[in-house]
Amino acid sequence: MTSQTPRAIIVIFGATGDLANRKLYPSLYRLYRNKKLSDHFAVVGVARRPLTNEEFRQNIKKSIENFKDDPINHDEFASHFHYNPFDAQHLSEYKKLDHFINELDQKHNAGGNRLFYMAMAPNFFGPIAANLKSQGLTDNRGWSRLVIEKPFGHNYESAQKLNEQIGQTFTEDQIYRIDHYLGKQMVQNIEIVRFANAMFEPLWNNQYIANVQVTSSEVLGVEERGRYYDQSGALRDMVQNHMLQMVSLLAMEPPAKLHPDEVRYEKVKVLRSLRQIDEKSVDDYFVRGQYDRGEINGEAVNSYRESNGVEPDSDTETFVAGKFMIDNFRWAGVPFYVRTGKRMAKKSTEIVIQFKDLPINLYKDKGDTIDPNLLIIRVQPDEGITMHLNAKKTDYETTSTQISMHYDKKDEAIESPEAYEVLINDCLNGDSTSFVHSDEVALSWKFIDSITNAWSNKKAEFPNYQSGTNGPAEADQLLAKDGFHWWDI
Repeated sequence: MTSQTPRAIIVIFGATGDLANRKLYPSLYRLYRNKKLSDHFAVVGVARRPLTNEEFRQNIKKSIENFKDDPINHDEFASHFHYNPFDAQHLSEYKKLDHFINELDQKHNAGGNRLFYMAMAPNFFGPIAANLKSQGLTDNRGWSRLVIEKPFGHNYESAQKLNEQIGQTFTEDQIYRIDHYLGKQMVQNIEIVRFANAMFEPLWNNQYIANVQVTSSEVLGVEERGRYYDQSGALRDMVQNHMLQMVSLLAMEPPAKLHPDEVRYEKVKVLRSLRQIDEKSVDDYFVRGQYDRGEINGEAVNSYRESNGVEPDSDTETFVAGKFMIDNFRWAGVPFYVRTGKRMAKKSTEIVIQFKDLPINLYKDKGDTIDPNLLIIRVQPDEGITMHLNAKKTDYETTSTQISMHYDKKDEAIESPEAYEVLINDCLNGDSTSFVHSDEVALSWKFIDSITNAWSNKKAEFPNYQSGTNGPAEADQLLAKDGFHWWDI
Protein backbone atom coordinates (compact mmCIF):
# COMPACT_ATOMS: atom_id res chain seq x y z
CA MET A 1 0.00 0.00 0.00
CA THR A 2 1.23 3.47 -0.83
CA SER A 3 2.41 6.03 1.64
CA GLN A 4 -0.23 8.44 0.29
CA THR A 5 -3.02 6.63 2.15
CA PRO A 6 -3.95 8.07 5.55
CA ARG A 7 -2.35 6.97 8.81
CA ALA A 8 -4.32 7.17 12.05
CA ILE A 9 -5.42 5.57 15.27
CA ILE A 10 -9.22 5.27 15.05
CA VAL A 11 -10.93 5.21 18.44
CA ILE A 12 -14.50 3.92 18.27
CA PHE A 13 -16.67 4.62 21.32
CA GLY A 14 -19.50 2.09 21.29
CA ALA A 15 -17.36 -0.55 19.59
CA THR A 16 -19.63 -3.47 20.50
CA GLY A 17 -22.80 -1.81 19.21
CA ASP A 18 -24.95 -2.48 16.17
CA LEU A 19 -23.68 0.48 14.13
CA ALA A 20 -20.05 -0.53 14.57
CA ASN A 21 -20.65 -4.15 13.61
CA ARG A 22 -23.03 -3.55 10.70
CA LYS A 23 -21.49 -0.44 9.13
CA LEU A 24 -18.14 0.71 10.51
CA TYR A 25 -16.09 -2.50 10.47
CA PRO A 26 -17.22 -3.60 6.97
CA SER A 27 -16.52 -0.06 5.70
CA LEU A 28 -13.02 -0.02 7.18
CA TYR A 29 -12.42 -3.45 5.64
CA ARG A 30 -13.46 -2.24 2.16
CA LEU A 31 -11.18 0.79 2.49
CA TYR A 32 -8.32 -1.51 3.47
CA ARG A 33 -9.09 -3.93 0.64
CA ASN A 34 -9.29 -1.08 -1.89
CA LYS A 35 -5.97 0.39 -0.73
CA LYS A 36 -7.62 3.52 0.66
CA LEU A 37 -6.33 2.69 4.14
CA SER A 38 -2.66 1.96 4.70
CA ASP A 39 -1.11 -0.65 6.97
CA HIS A 40 -0.26 2.23 9.32
CA PHE A 41 -3.56 2.27 11.18
CA ALA A 42 -5.09 0.75 14.28
CA VAL A 43 -8.60 0.71 15.67
CA VAL A 44 -9.20 0.94 19.40
CA GLY A 45 -12.58 -0.48 20.32
CA VAL A 46 -13.96 1.27 23.39
CA ALA A 47 -17.00 -0.02 25.30
CA ARG A 48 -18.06 -1.07 28.79
CA ARG A 49 -18.36 -4.77 27.93
CA PRO A 50 -15.40 -6.83 29.27
CA LEU A 51 -13.93 -8.46 26.14
CA THR A 52 -10.47 -9.81 25.41
CA ASN A 53 -8.59 -8.72 22.30
CA GLU A 54 -9.22 -12.13 20.74
CA GLU A 55 -12.97 -11.98 21.42
CA PHE A 56 -13.11 -8.49 19.91
CA ARG A 57 -11.23 -9.62 16.81
CA GLN A 58 -13.62 -12.54 16.41
CA ASN A 59 -16.45 -9.97 16.32
CA ILE A 60 -14.58 -8.05 13.63
CA LYS A 61 -14.10 -11.16 11.50
CA LYS A 62 -17.77 -12.06 11.92
CA SER A 63 -18.78 -8.58 10.69
CA ILE A 64 -16.76 -9.06 7.47
CA GLU A 65 -17.57 -12.73 6.82
CA ASN A 66 -19.51 -11.75 3.68
CA PHE A 67 -16.14 -10.86 2.11
CA LYS A 68 -14.73 -14.39 2.49
CA ASP A 69 -13.93 -14.67 -1.24
CA ASP A 70 -11.62 -11.64 -1.14
CA PRO A 71 -7.85 -12.22 -1.34
CA ILE A 72 -7.34 -10.15 1.83
CA ASN A 73 -6.37 -12.15 4.92
CA HIS A 74 -9.07 -11.50 7.52
CA ASP A 75 -6.77 -12.35 10.42
CA GLU A 76 -4.25 -9.81 9.15
CA PHE A 77 -6.95 -7.14 8.93
CA ALA A 78 -8.30 -8.00 12.39
CA SER A 79 -4.80 -7.75 13.89
CA HIS A 80 -5.13 -3.95 13.56
CA PHE A 81 -8.03 -3.99 16.07
CA HIS A 82 -7.50 -3.69 19.81
CA TYR A 83 -10.06 -3.66 22.61
CA ASN A 84 -10.08 -1.28 25.56
CA PRO A 85 -12.77 -1.79 28.27
CA PHE A 86 -13.87 1.68 29.28
CA ASP A 87 -16.27 3.57 31.52
CA ALA A 88 -16.74 7.02 30.02
CA GLN A 89 -17.63 8.54 33.40
CA HIS A 90 -14.29 7.70 35.09
CA LEU A 91 -11.61 10.28 34.28
CA SER A 92 -8.78 7.93 35.28
CA GLU A 93 -9.64 5.67 32.35
CA TYR A 94 -8.96 8.45 29.83
CA LYS A 95 -5.31 8.61 30.91
CA LYS A 96 -5.01 4.85 30.43
CA LEU A 97 -6.65 5.16 27.00
CA ASP A 98 -4.21 7.94 26.06
CA HIS A 99 -1.25 5.74 27.05
CA PHE A 100 -2.69 2.82 25.05
CA ILE A 101 -3.17 4.99 21.94
CA ASN A 102 0.44 6.21 22.18
CA GLU A 103 1.69 2.61 22.33
CA LEU A 104 -0.36 1.66 19.27
CA ASP A 105 0.77 4.78 17.43
CA GLN A 106 4.38 3.73 17.81
CA LYS A 107 3.64 0.10 16.93
CA HIS A 108 1.72 0.97 13.74
CA ASN A 109 3.66 4.13 12.84
CA ALA A 110 0.36 6.02 12.63
CA GLY A 111 1.82 9.53 12.47
CA GLY A 112 0.30 10.79 15.71
CA ASN A 113 -3.13 11.19 14.08
CA ARG A 114 -6.30 10.44 16.04
CA LEU A 115 -9.87 9.95 14.87
CA PHE A 116 -12.49 9.72 17.64
CA TYR A 117 -15.75 8.15 16.45
CA MET A 118 -18.87 8.41 18.65
CA ALA A 119 -20.96 5.36 17.74
CA MET A 120 -23.06 5.54 20.89
CA ALA A 121 -25.98 7.34 22.54
CA PRO A 122 -25.86 11.11 21.83
CA ASN A 123 -26.08 12.08 25.52
CA PHE A 124 -22.42 10.96 25.80
CA PHE A 125 -21.12 13.15 22.94
CA GLY A 126 -20.57 16.35 24.91
CA PRO A 127 -19.15 14.85 28.15
CA ILE A 128 -16.75 12.51 26.32
CA ALA A 129 -15.51 15.32 24.08
CA ALA A 130 -14.86 17.50 27.15
CA ASN A 131 -13.01 14.67 28.92
CA LEU A 132 -10.86 13.96 25.86
CA LYS A 133 -9.56 17.51 26.11
CA SER A 134 -9.24 17.78 29.89
CA GLN A 135 -7.30 14.51 30.08
CA GLY A 136 -4.92 15.42 27.26
CA LEU A 137 -6.08 13.03 24.52
CA THR A 138 -6.25 15.87 21.98
CA ASP A 139 -2.68 17.05 22.72
CA ASN A 140 -1.24 14.65 20.15
CA ARG A 141 1.43 15.58 17.61
CA GLY A 142 -0.76 14.89 14.53
CA TRP A 143 -4.33 15.84 13.69
CA SER A 144 -7.39 15.12 15.87
CA ARG A 145 -10.90 14.73 14.46
CA LEU A 146 -14.25 13.92 16.01
CA VAL A 147 -17.03 12.04 14.20
CA ILE A 148 -20.52 12.14 15.67
CA GLU A 149 -23.68 10.41 14.51
CA LYS A 150 -27.15 11.90 14.38
CA PRO A 151 -29.28 12.91 16.14
CA PHE A 152 -27.52 16.25 16.69
CA GLY A 153 -29.88 17.21 19.48
CA HIS A 154 -33.68 16.83 19.51
CA ASN A 155 -34.52 20.52 19.01
CA TYR A 156 -32.75 23.85 18.42
CA GLU A 157 -31.90 24.43 22.07
CA SER A 158 -30.37 20.98 22.66
CA ALA A 159 -28.49 21.13 19.34
CA GLN A 160 -26.96 24.47 20.29
CA LYS A 161 -25.95 23.11 23.69
CA LEU A 162 -24.32 20.07 22.05
CA ASN A 163 -22.47 22.25 19.53
CA GLU A 164 -21.20 24.48 22.34
CA GLN A 165 -20.02 21.48 24.40
CA ILE A 166 -18.16 19.89 21.51
CA GLY A 167 -16.89 23.26 20.31
CA GLN A 168 -14.99 23.77 23.55
CA THR A 169 -12.77 20.81 22.65
CA PHE A 170 -12.76 20.64 18.86
CA THR A 171 -12.86 23.44 16.28
CA GLU A 172 -15.52 23.31 13.58
CA ASP A 173 -13.03 22.05 11.00
CA GLN A 174 -12.25 19.10 13.30
CA ILE A 175 -15.89 18.07 13.77
CA TYR A 176 -17.48 15.66 11.29
CA ARG A 177 -21.24 15.27 11.79
CA ILE A 178 -22.33 12.25 9.80
CA ASP A 179 -25.52 12.18 7.78
CA HIS A 180 -25.12 8.88 5.94
CA TYR A 181 -27.42 10.03 3.11
CA LEU A 182 -24.67 12.46 2.10
CA GLY A 183 -22.38 9.50 1.47
CA LYS A 184 -24.78 7.77 -0.92
CA GLN A 185 -23.49 7.73 -4.48
CA MET A 186 -26.59 9.17 -6.14
CA VAL A 187 -26.95 11.95 -3.55
CA GLN A 188 -23.35 12.92 -4.33
CA ASN A 189 -24.32 12.72 -7.99
CA ILE A 190 -26.67 15.70 -7.53
CA GLU A 191 -23.69 18.06 -7.73
CA ILE A 192 -22.29 16.30 -10.81
CA VAL A 193 -25.65 16.35 -12.62
CA ARG A 194 -26.09 20.04 -11.88
CA PHE A 195 -22.61 21.45 -12.27
CA ALA A 196 -21.04 19.20 -14.91
CA ASN A 197 -23.82 19.35 -17.52
CA ALA A 198 -24.39 22.45 -19.62
CA MET A 199 -27.93 21.33 -20.44
CA PHE A 200 -29.17 21.34 -16.82
CA GLU A 201 -27.74 24.25 -14.86
CA PRO A 202 -29.26 26.98 -17.12
CA LEU A 203 -32.68 25.32 -16.58
CA TRP A 204 -32.26 24.82 -12.83
CA ASN A 205 -34.54 27.66 -11.70
CA ASN A 206 -38.12 28.86 -11.41
CA GLN A 207 -38.38 29.73 -15.10
CA TYR A 208 -38.20 26.09 -16.14
CA ILE A 209 -38.89 23.89 -13.10
CA ALA A 210 -42.47 23.43 -11.88
CA ASN A 211 -41.75 21.51 -8.68
CA VAL A 212 -39.22 19.21 -7.01
CA GLN A 213 -40.20 16.03 -5.15
CA VAL A 214 -38.04 14.08 -2.70
CA THR A 215 -39.40 10.76 -1.43
CA SER A 216 -37.84 8.37 1.08
CA SER A 217 -40.17 5.48 1.87
CA GLU A 218 -39.69 2.29 3.86
CA VAL A 219 -41.61 -0.99 3.87
CA LEU A 220 -40.46 -1.85 7.38
CA GLY A 221 -42.18 -0.55 10.50
CA VAL A 222 -40.37 0.54 13.65
CA GLU A 223 -39.55 -3.10 14.49
CA GLU A 224 -37.49 -3.19 17.72
CA ARG A 225 -36.85 0.59 17.76
CA GLY A 226 -40.30 1.41 19.10
CA ARG A 227 -39.16 2.92 22.39
CA TYR A 228 -36.61 5.19 20.68
CA TYR A 229 -38.84 6.04 17.74
CA ASP A 230 -41.79 7.01 19.94
CA GLN A 231 -39.64 9.82 21.35
CA SER A 232 -38.52 10.93 17.90
CA GLY A 233 -40.93 10.42 14.99
CA ALA A 234 -40.46 10.86 11.25
CA LEU A 235 -40.07 14.66 11.39
CA ARG A 236 -37.02 14.54 13.68
CA ASP A 237 -35.70 11.18 12.46
CA MET A 238 -35.80 11.94 8.71
CA VAL A 239 -36.95 15.43 7.68
CA GLN A 240 -34.69 17.53 9.94
CA ASN A 241 -31.58 15.86 8.56
CA HIS A 242 -31.76 13.59 5.49
CA MET A 243 -34.60 15.30 3.65
CA LEU A 244 -33.45 18.85 4.30
CA GLN A 245 -29.91 17.94 3.31
CA MET A 246 -31.11 16.65 -0.07
CA VAL A 247 -33.25 19.75 -0.57
CA SER A 248 -30.29 22.03 0.17
CA LEU A 249 -28.09 20.19 -2.37
CA LEU A 250 -30.80 20.45 -5.01
CA ALA A 251 -31.46 24.12 -4.37
CA MET A 252 -28.04 25.61 -3.59
CA GLU A 253 -26.26 28.09 -5.84
CA PRO A 254 -23.12 26.91 -7.68
CA PRO A 255 -20.23 27.21 -5.22
CA ALA A 256 -17.22 29.33 -6.18
CA LYS A 257 -15.21 26.10 -6.13
CA LEU A 258 -15.68 22.55 -4.87
CA HIS A 259 -14.16 23.25 -1.48
CA PRO A 260 -15.91 22.11 1.73
CA ASP A 261 -16.38 25.64 3.07
CA GLU A 262 -17.81 26.89 -0.23
CA VAL A 263 -20.29 24.01 -0.61
CA ARG A 264 -21.48 24.24 2.99
CA TYR A 265 -21.80 28.03 2.68
CA GLU A 266 -24.20 27.60 -0.25
CA LYS A 267 -26.23 24.97 1.60
CA VAL A 268 -26.56 27.28 4.59
CA LYS A 269 -27.87 30.03 2.29
CA VAL A 270 -30.67 27.70 1.18
CA LEU A 271 -31.65 26.94 4.76
CA ARG A 272 -31.66 30.66 5.55
CA SER A 273 -34.02 31.21 2.60
CA LEU A 274 -36.62 28.65 3.71
CA ARG A 275 -39.98 30.33 4.19
CA GLN A 276 -40.64 30.20 7.92
CA ILE A 277 -43.98 28.69 8.92
CA ASP A 278 -45.88 29.95 11.93
CA GLU A 279 -47.78 27.43 14.02
CA LYS A 280 -51.17 28.52 12.65
CA SER A 281 -50.07 27.76 9.06
CA VAL A 282 -48.41 24.39 9.61
CA ASP A 283 -51.39 22.41 8.27
CA ASP A 284 -51.14 24.33 4.99
CA TYR A 285 -47.60 23.05 4.45
CA PHE A 286 -47.22 19.78 6.35
CA VAL A 287 -49.14 16.53 6.78
CA ARG A 288 -48.44 13.88 9.40
CA GLY A 289 -49.52 10.25 9.50
CA GLN A 290 -49.27 7.07 11.51
CA TYR A 291 -49.61 3.58 10.06
CA ASP A 292 -52.45 1.25 10.90
CA ARG A 293 -52.71 -2.48 10.38
CA GLY A 294 -52.41 -3.62 6.80
CA GLU A 295 -50.76 -6.06 4.46
CA ILE A 296 -47.14 -6.17 3.24
CA ASN A 297 -46.14 -8.76 0.63
CA GLY A 298 -49.25 -10.76 1.36
CA GLU A 299 -48.69 -10.84 5.13
CA ALA A 300 -50.81 -9.09 7.73
CA VAL A 301 -48.87 -6.57 9.83
CA ASN A 302 -49.79 -4.74 13.01
CA SER A 303 -50.26 -1.03 13.61
CA TYR A 304 -47.64 1.34 15.00
CA ARG A 305 -49.46 1.57 18.33
CA GLU A 306 -49.24 -2.23 18.66
CA SER A 307 -45.43 -2.19 18.29
CA ASN A 308 -43.13 -3.08 21.18
CA GLY A 309 -42.21 -0.05 23.30
CA VAL A 310 -44.87 2.23 21.76
CA GLU A 311 -47.55 3.90 23.87
CA PRO A 312 -51.05 2.55 23.04
CA ASP A 313 -52.37 6.07 22.37
CA SER A 314 -49.13 7.42 20.81
CA ASP A 315 -49.35 10.63 18.80
CA THR A 316 -45.94 10.06 17.17
CA GLU A 317 -45.92 10.41 13.39
CA THR A 318 -44.49 7.63 11.22
CA PHE A 319 -45.13 9.62 8.02
CA VAL A 320 -44.52 13.22 7.02
CA ALA A 321 -45.27 15.05 3.78
CA GLY A 322 -44.32 18.69 3.47
CA LYS A 323 -43.92 21.63 1.15
CA PHE A 324 -40.83 23.83 1.42
CA MET A 325 -40.80 27.24 -0.26
CA ILE A 326 -37.39 28.80 -0.85
CA ASP A 327 -37.72 32.56 -1.04
CA ASN A 328 -34.82 33.61 -3.23
CA PHE A 329 -34.44 34.71 -6.84
CA ARG A 330 -33.70 31.25 -8.19
CA TRP A 331 -36.57 29.37 -6.55
CA ALA A 332 -39.34 31.88 -5.79
CA GLY A 333 -42.67 30.16 -6.42
CA VAL A 334 -41.30 26.62 -6.85
CA PRO A 335 -42.53 24.12 -4.24
CA PHE A 336 -40.11 21.49 -2.94
CA TYR A 337 -42.24 18.58 -1.76
CA VAL A 338 -40.88 15.90 0.58
CA ARG A 339 -42.44 12.77 1.97
CA THR A 340 -41.06 10.03 4.14
CA GLY A 341 -42.69 7.23 6.02
CA LYS A 342 -42.66 3.70 7.34
CA ARG A 343 -44.78 0.75 6.24
CA MET A 344 -45.33 2.25 2.82
CA ALA A 345 -45.89 0.48 -0.51
CA LYS A 346 -42.20 0.14 -1.42
CA LYS A 347 -38.69 0.90 -0.19
CA SER A 348 -37.37 3.79 -2.25
CA THR A 349 -35.46 7.04 -2.08
CA GLU A 350 -35.81 9.13 -5.21
CA ILE A 351 -35.78 12.72 -6.42
CA VAL A 352 -38.09 13.94 -9.20
CA ILE A 353 -37.49 17.26 -10.96
CA GLN A 354 -40.65 18.19 -12.89
CA PHE A 355 -40.08 20.74 -15.63
CA LYS A 356 -42.76 23.24 -16.65
CA ASP A 357 -45.16 22.54 -19.48
CA LEU A 358 -44.72 24.23 -22.83
CA PRO A 359 -46.81 27.41 -23.16
CA ILE A 360 -48.66 25.94 -26.16
CA ASN A 361 -49.44 22.29 -26.90
CA LEU A 362 -49.19 22.05 -30.70
CA TYR A 363 -50.54 18.50 -30.60
CA LYS A 364 -53.78 19.15 -28.73
CA ASP A 365 -55.77 19.13 -32.02
CA LYS A 366 -54.66 15.52 -32.43
CA GLY A 367 -55.96 14.71 -28.97
CA ASP A 368 -52.47 14.36 -27.57
CA THR A 369 -51.59 15.03 -23.95
CA ILE A 370 -47.99 16.16 -23.64
CA ASP A 371 -46.41 14.70 -20.52
CA PRO A 372 -44.07 16.93 -18.53
CA ASN A 373 -40.34 16.36 -18.80
CA LEU A 374 -39.00 14.67 -15.68
CA LEU A 375 -35.49 14.16 -14.38
CA ILE A 376 -35.45 11.32 -11.85
CA ILE A 377 -32.50 10.55 -9.57
CA ARG A 378 -32.97 7.20 -7.84
CA VAL A 379 -30.87 7.05 -4.67
CA GLN A 380 -31.91 3.56 -3.51
CA PRO A 381 -32.43 0.68 -3.88
CA ASP A 382 -31.79 0.77 -7.67
CA GLU A 383 -29.34 3.63 -8.20
CA GLY A 384 -29.73 5.45 -11.47
CA ILE A 385 -30.87 8.49 -13.43
CA THR A 386 -33.81 8.65 -15.84
CA MET A 387 -34.93 11.47 -18.14
CA HIS A 388 -38.54 11.39 -19.40
CA LEU A 389 -39.01 13.06 -22.79
CA ASN A 390 -41.68 13.19 -25.48
CA ALA A 391 -41.08 11.63 -28.90
CA LYS A 392 -43.05 10.44 -31.93
CA LYS A 393 -45.06 7.26 -31.66
CA THR A 394 -43.99 4.46 -33.95
CA ASP A 395 -47.02 4.67 -36.23
CA TYR A 396 -48.19 6.62 -39.27
CA GLU A 397 -49.39 9.66 -37.33
CA THR A 398 -47.35 12.58 -35.98
CA THR A 399 -48.46 11.92 -32.42
CA SER A 400 -46.31 11.86 -29.33
CA THR A 401 -45.50 9.37 -26.62
CA GLN A 402 -43.31 9.46 -23.55
CA ILE A 403 -39.88 7.84 -23.78
CA SER A 404 -37.15 7.35 -21.18
CA MET A 405 -33.41 7.88 -21.36
CA HIS A 406 -32.04 5.70 -18.63
CA TYR A 407 -28.75 5.20 -16.79
CA ASP A 408 -28.68 2.27 -14.39
CA LYS A 409 -25.74 2.15 -12.00
CA LYS A 410 -26.07 -1.59 -11.46
CA ASP A 411 -25.03 -2.10 -15.10
CA GLU A 412 -21.54 -0.89 -14.18
CA ALA A 413 -18.94 -3.56 -13.49
CA ILE A 414 -17.38 -1.52 -10.67
CA GLU A 415 -18.81 -2.01 -7.17
CA SER A 416 -20.15 1.22 -5.70
CA PRO A 417 -18.68 2.18 -2.33
CA GLU A 418 -21.10 2.17 0.59
CA ALA A 419 -22.11 5.47 2.21
CA TYR A 420 -20.11 4.90 5.42
CA GLU A 421 -17.10 3.79 3.40
CA VAL A 422 -17.17 7.10 1.48
CA LEU A 423 -17.64 9.20 4.60
CA ILE A 424 -14.96 7.49 6.70
CA ASN A 425 -12.54 7.87 3.79
CA ASP A 426 -13.38 11.58 3.51
CA CYS A 427 -12.88 12.06 7.23
CA LEU A 428 -9.51 10.31 7.26
CA ASN A 429 -8.44 12.57 4.39
CA GLY A 430 -9.76 15.76 6.00
CA ASP A 431 -12.54 16.39 3.45
CA SER A 432 -15.64 17.73 5.26
CA THR A 433 -17.70 18.50 2.13
CA SER A 434 -20.24 15.73 2.78
CA PHE A 435 -20.59 16.42 6.50
CA VAL A 436 -22.99 18.76 8.28
CA HIS A 437 -21.88 22.17 9.56
CA SER A 438 -23.13 23.51 12.90
CA ASP A 439 -24.99 26.32 11.09
CA GLU A 440 -26.91 23.73 9.05
CA VAL A 441 -27.88 21.90 12.24
CA ALA A 442 -29.08 25.09 13.92
CA LEU A 443 -31.09 26.40 10.94
CA SER A 444 -32.78 23.08 10.23
CA TRP A 445 -33.83 22.68 13.86
CA LYS A 446 -35.20 26.23 13.98
CA PHE A 447 -37.41 25.42 11.01
CA ILE A 448 -38.52 22.02 12.33
CA ASP A 449 -39.26 23.23 15.87
CA SER A 450 -42.20 25.39 14.72
CA ILE A 451 -43.83 22.31 13.16
CA THR A 452 -43.12 20.15 16.22
CA ASN A 453 -44.61 22.80 18.52
CA ALA A 454 -47.77 23.08 16.43
CA TRP A 455 -48.29 19.33 16.36
CA SER A 456 -47.65 18.94 20.08
CA ASN A 457 -50.52 21.36 20.77
CA LYS A 458 -53.02 19.51 18.60
CA LYS A 459 -54.16 15.90 18.98
CA ALA A 460 -53.71 13.91 15.78
CA GLU A 461 -56.39 11.66 14.30
CA PHE A 462 -54.23 8.55 14.21
CA PRO A 463 -53.87 6.01 12.72
CA ASN A 464 -54.69 7.48 9.32
CA TYR A 465 -53.06 5.25 6.68
CA GLN A 466 -52.95 1.53 6.13
CA SER A 467 -49.64 -0.31 6.09
CA GLY A 468 -48.62 -1.04 2.51
CA THR A 469 -49.97 2.23 1.07
CA ASN A 470 -48.38 5.57 0.18
CA GLY A 471 -49.52 7.42 3.26
CA PRO A 472 -52.65 9.40 4.18
CA ALA A 473 -54.90 10.98 1.54
CA GLU A 474 -54.00 14.45 2.85
CA ALA A 475 -50.50 14.00 1.40
CA ASP A 476 -52.00 13.75 -2.09
CA GLN A 477 -54.20 16.78 -1.42
CA LEU A 478 -51.13 18.80 -0.41
CA LEU A 479 -49.96 18.65 -4.04
CA ALA A 480 -53.39 18.59 -5.67
CA LYS A 481 -54.22 22.07 -4.38
CA ASP A 482 -51.16 23.32 -6.29
CA GLY A 483 -52.18 21.41 -9.43
CA PHE A 484 -49.55 18.65 -9.04
CA HIS A 485 -49.40 15.00 -7.96
CA TRP A 486 -46.78 12.66 -6.59
CA TRP A 487 -44.77 10.84 -9.22
CA ASP A 488 -44.57 7.17 -8.26
CA ILE A 489 -42.12 6.04 -10.92
